[in-house]
Amino acid sequence: MAGGGFSKLPNGKVVVALTLPRPVTGSGTVRVLVLAGNRARALTRLRNLGLRAVYLRGNAEPPTPDEITAVLHHPDGLLWRTTPECLEELWMPIRALLRPPRPPAHAGAG
Repeated sequence: MAGGGFSKLPNGKVVVALTLPRPVTGSGTVRVLVLAGNRARALTRLRNLGLRAVYLRGNAEPPTPDEITAVLHHPDGLLWRTTPECLEELWMPIRALLRPPRPPAHAGAG
């Protein structure tokens, strides 16, 4: 279901990068980065968050050096941003992707 790939780090950990349909809204795609002990554990982390149909077949779209740096410097080791990449857009924690969108505020309410 996903385009993606992985890079093995010198310390033995793996960074997996996947391009997935955007959860919740279903419109567009997102690039998700996961730092884990191995590829299977990275996919398990995503499945445990509710992204059930996540698979990695091949290594066609491995993480870039910038993506690896981003995920290594994040405390959760799990990030996303919309695709195609916009240089002004920052990487965000995965919980921001999985929560439902807020309804618009009503003008003049109160």
